Amino acid sequence: MDFMTALDIGASALSAERTSMNITSMNLANAKTTRTIGGGPYRRKAVVMAATEVDDPFSKHMQSALDRELRGVRVQHIVRDNRPFRQVYEPGHPDADANGYVKYPDINVVEEMANLMTSQRGYQASVSTIEAVKSMYTKALEIGRS
Repeated sequence: MDFMTALDIGASALSAERTSMNITSMNLANAKTTRTIGGGPYRRKAVVMAATEVDDPFSKHMQSALDRELRGVRVQHIVRDNRPFRQVYEPGHPDADANGYVKYPDINVVEEMANLMTSQRGYQASVSTIEAVKSMYTKALEIGRS
């Protein structure tokens, strides 16, 4: 693996983890949102990531799935969670139904904070990887000058 490939892999991880942190932050910000533009309570979202592979058809046929050359990670898609809404009895709330219940998104703040910390640690690991590659590149240039 060359230096640029290592940097590309680190950069793809930074981008994917940033997207994950943004989605988690959006979930936390909308934990009490009972009415959205589309109608109804906010639906929790999650990020699905996948490894990116070399797109060369020859290499795909010649290598197995275990030893295929990877080029980083990407956000495959963002999915909406299908958890049922929490119903809270609040008869004075403007979004209460005829029985006085308000539907809230089923967002567990502890779970979202754990997801946020996981994304943050992944982001920090990617930054460390990029710094290590940069350091190796600098040392290689110094050796070349000698």
